[in-house]
Amino acid sequence: MSAVINDNKNQDKNEWLRRGMMMFAESTGWIAFPVVGALFLGRWLDEKQGTEPLYFLSITILAFIISSIGIGMTGVKYMKRIEKEDSLRPKPVKNLKGKDENESGNK
Repeated sequence: MSAVINDNKNQDKNEWLRRGMMMFAESTGWIAFPVVGALFLGRWLDEKQGTEPLYFLSITILAFIISSIGIGMTGVKYMKRIEKEDSLRPKPVKNLKGKDENESGNK
């Protein structure tokens, strides 16, 4: 019986780790792609037009704004998903001694 409980705990830990890594990857993507793309695009446009820091700074600032909005949207999406899954998860039932069923088992 304890092997089944340990297996369920490992699956829960793996699921949380997977979700955390997915959120990290998505947030990092929101930082890396717009900002790095803006740096190259702004530099290229400045060299082509002869307007030294104008396009570089403007596009980089715009990329930071886009990144911030994207990261915020990602965070809200994952928070809603976690809240929804927590509301669907069965609540622990208290026994007569006041402990959860999960606490009464082997640790």
